[in-house]
Amino acid sequence: MKKPELIDFSQERIRVLHFTWIAFFVTFYVWFNMAPLATTMLKSMNQLTMEHIKVLAICNVALTIPARIVVGALIDKYGPRLIFSGLMISMSIPTFFFAFGDSFTQLLIARLILGSIGAGFVIGIRMVAQWFPPNMIGRAEGFYAGWGNFGSAWAAMTLPWIAITFFQDWLGLNADSWRWALAFNGFVSLVYGFIYYFVVRDLPNGMKFTGAKKTEPMKVTSYFDLAQYLVWSFPLVGAMGILAWRISTIEIEGQALITSEILNIIFVLLALIFIAHVIKTLQVNLPSLKAGVPEDEKYPWSSVAALNSTYFANFGAELAVVSMLPMFFEITFQNLTNADGQYVMTATFAGLVASSFAVVNLFARPLGGLISDKLKNRKRVILIYMFGIFLGFIGMANISAWGPVDSTGTATLIPTFDGMWWLIVAVIITILCSIFVQGAEGATFAIIPLIKKRMTGQIAGMAGAYGNVGAVVYLVIYSMVDAKTFFFIIAGGAVLSFLYCLIFLKEPKDSFSEEMDSHEYVVQEKVVGVN
Repeated sequence: MKKPELIDFSQERIRVLHFTWIAFFVTFYVWFNMAPLATTMLKSMNQLTMEHIKVLAICNVALTIPARIVVGALIDKYGPRLIFSGLMISMSIPTFFFAFGDSFTQLLIARLILGSIGAGFVIGIRMVAQWFPPNMIGRAEGFYAGWGNFGSAWAAMTLPWIAITFFQDWLGLNADSWRWALAFNGFVSLVYGFIYYFVVRDLPNGMKFTGAKKTEPMKVTSYFDLAQYLVWSFPLVGAMGILAWRISTIEIEGQALITSEILNIIFVLLALIFIAHVIKTLQVNLPSLKAGVPEDEKYPWSSVAALNSTYFANFGAELAVVSMLPMFFEITFQNLTNADGQYVMTATFAGLVASSFAVVNLFARPLGGLISDKLKNRKRVILIYMFGIFLGFIGMANISAWGPVDSTGTATLIPTFDGMWWLIVAVIITILCSIFVQGAEGATFAIIPLIKKRMTGQIAGMAGAYGNVGAVVYLVIYSMVDAKTFFFIIAGGAVLSFLYCLIFLKEPKDSFSEEMDSHEYVVQEKVVGVN
């Protein structure tokens, strides 16, 4: 009986796939280590407020935007193995600083830097694309990303237990237990960063990775595409401006965290960065456009834009939701009791319930990629998934209802219906919504490596960055509205992406070929051993 290919470890590409999803898993396990411990941090650090936690959640995804752009270019130049290892090792440092931070400023800076670990996703996309043929791209990328995203669910499920049971109850570290749980998190990243470098290589069949000679903006193939690229580049900088503005509204002991003068300086710097990007982009693209781009080099940049929009609406929503969902369940169901009159929704249980949103990654994202491979129409698959996201978030908005107004004039949230049965229904709604969200992500990255293979790093980097633009925008919105309104808003984002893809997304050519096309990635050169 033939062994299923997924567990046929005699194949090097299968070993590379598994080692790579574990690397991605580790990055997400570290990236989302704060959300399940947020309430514990509030109780432990008296100077922290709910407002501070919301700002830290925004900072957690902010620098991932430029990090994914930069990393996307770096992997096209140096290869995914070196960059993935370096990212995991270097990001263990801010993890340790965040774990033992004793002021909000220290937590803020560490969290900003640590957000760069989210760039790990695009590295694996390039690595997997180099080892699998087009007709298997969807399922391979989906499997990689599904298991990787499970890292956030694993953090939600395990970190409260590690902090409370292991470090607090067993080792007696009491109020510092959450700090040691986060430090353990960083240690995992540090160790696996070294392991990954020695167990994988960049390319199959003894080929040497020959990257781009230099990092530069994306090359386009028409003047209209150039205009699109510049327009879609602006939100990548604009999101940073939104973040800076939101932080400037926070006061600590009556003083603004960012003064108006500093905020204006940040805006000017961001404007200069965008202007420099525009100038560099024109310098790179205008000469080739004037000379004429060969037909076999052309690709539709409108598809890049469409997939930017899908990742804004699905992955951006996911990042925002997993950052707030444990607290949403804990607050919404805080008065729910069992038959003995005991409160059900503890911090640990809220983390477990909220993890249901991310845990379905194990099958939902690979399923999205598999369906994209099998139905022979990748555009139709992404459209179905985006509409499903809209319906899913409408359902999540109705898990809670507006309750009495509190002393601050804010409407509280209560369960739409009473009883344990409604909590069960709420979890089912959450899982169904997540199936569409994660499946849409899988379907998105079933297309991205097929648009222009040798530019996979840059295209994946930009789409991935748009996921974080979505997260920043959505988390800023969440910091200003209640959770019920928030779910309605992200449902609207899915509708807008659906319409954009309907009009602009093009089905990629040769997207179901069974042959590897390695020359699209590198200049082939036979070498001996691991490069």
